[in-house]
Amino acid sequence: MGGNGERGIVLIMVMWVLTVLMVVVLSFSYMLRTEAHATLSFKEGMEQKFLAEAGIERGIVEILYRKSGSIAQEEKDATAWKIDGTVYTAEMKEGSFRVRILNESGKVDINSAHELLIRGLIAALGTQGEELDTVVDSLMDWKDNDNLHRLYGAEDEYYLSLPGPYKAKNANFESLEEMMLVKGVTPDLLYGNGDRKGLLQFITLNSGSSAININAAPREVLLAVPGMTAEMADAVLEYRASKEIKSVQEIKDLLGEQYNAMSPYLNTGEGNAYTVEAEGLKEGRKAGHAVKAVVVLEGDTYKFIYYKNPEEIRQWHVQ
Repeated sequence: MGGNGERGIVLIMVMWVLTVLMVVVLSFSYMLRTEAHATLSFKEGMEQKFLAEAGIERGIVEILYRKSGSIAQEEKDATAWKIDGTVYTAEMKEGSFRVRILNESGKVDINSAHELLIRGLIAALGTQGEELDTVVDSLMDWKDNDNLHRLYGAEDEYYLSLPGPYKAKNANFESLEEMMLVKGVTPDLLYGNGDRKGLLQFITLNSGSSAININAAPREVLLAVPGMTAEMADAVLEYRASKEIKSVQEIKDLLGEQYNAMSPYLNTGEGNAYTVEAEGLKEGRKAGHAVKAVVVLEGDTYKFIYYKNPEEIRQWHVQ
């Protein structure tokens, strides 16, 4: 009896040891798989980052090509990338990148643009009625140099009554994100939400113009022009898909008798500031690593005035 009992205890101990060993082996195996997956994800993430950075550099090369004085204009017209947000893709051994260039002259400069352009853009993005009046009046009050508020606007009295009080700036915006301080401006309005596009991708501080470049303006910005109809905007987009607009006469032909009323808000001048957005993608991926840069040309060179890596890009097809 004693021998059988001892053998039973030994068997139980052996089973416990085997169970513990199995748990240790399984835990070690899981840890190895987790580390391998993390290593693979890190490697893939870095590859996508490098692809996106390559896309930024390619975009800058294309900008310099457009501005080169040593290349015949006919050749540039035929081969140069567009600056209106058209998306270009490039396949590479490690994956691919997509990139788009937007000349800042095709956006609404919130410091320089006419109030009607600012109002038209916000309306084109879906804000209407008293909400629209509040945003526009408050934006203009924020920039002006007095403390008298418009009908739907706001000055120090309003901002100092907030839980975290501050004063109206009464000067130009220094960053686009500064707009979040303005009465009526919400995250959904500025950044977008779902299918609703945000104001941020259509405004700039780097144009310095009260008008917009008809060759670079996305559809939403074209619709911001007083008197511009959807049919007119689509006609402009269709026309410039094959060639850029070079003359006032071309604009007149596209807009007809409405041109005179719209002419103060339109030009064909390409500025020296560009937004370049790129996303690196591994094969089979629908989303990857995105980078955004704003560059300013200075003769034959350029400088970055904004660079964000990584960046969240909500919609790739602006138009």
